[in-house]
Amino acid sequence: MNSDSEEDNLIETSSEDELSSSEDESEDESLESARNWCGVDVSVLTPAPPKFPFTGNPGIKVSLRQSDDPLDYFCLFFDDEVISFIAKETNSFAEEHFSNLELTPSTRALQWKDVTSEELKRFISLLILQGIVQKPTEKWFWSKRPILCTPFFGNVMNEKRYSLIMKFLHFQSSNDSEDESPSNNKLKKIGKFHSMLMQRFQSTYTPKQDISIDESLIGCSKRNHRP
Repeated sequence: MNSDSEEDNLIETSSEDELSSSEDESEDESLESARNWCGVDVSVLTPAPPKFPFTGNPGIKVSLRQSDDPLDYFCLFFDDEVISFIAKETNSFAEEHFSNLELTPSTRALQWKDVTSEELKRFISLLILQGIVQKPTEKWFWSKRPILCTPFFGNVMNEKRYSLIMKFLHFQSSNDSEDESPSNNKLKKIGKFHSMLMQRFQSTYTPKQDISIDESLIGCSKRNHRP
């Protein structure tokens, strides 16, 4: 017992020493770079490379007749084809799940019925609304207590049905091995759905020449030391 504990302590100490050593090396490299710094002669700067000519026609590429309804813009991306695809994959996943279970009379799965496109739209509307009307737990959205009550949620869909759809919500078949390359594994469960959205993004809007990318929304390793 003591031997195992001592071994763990040795491993932990070794890891800390290696991390400390890596940090010291990183600091030494930064210090060495600073020592090699020399002033910049602005009179002999190398000219910047020419910009590639911008040939795009920026702006929205579909006609909405100056609509100010947010739903019209949402439907540009989550159109009938996308909604039908999600409903189909969700129903297929539920069917696959049930086929591998021994159902008892009390199993909640017996309450399942295939989700339709219209029902899925209502489900998505509640998901979006939860980002506006926020509560500590999901159950509270269906609470009937006067101090917590938000009747809209129960009027659109009851809690049990909402929970069942959430349980089986799916975007791609588990058996679909169309693309098994390691670089795409992280998107495997939403691969087709992601492709459908990308196609709609590209066909709906062309950005202007200068684009700013918010660093907080993408992976950044500028402060990480990777020897």
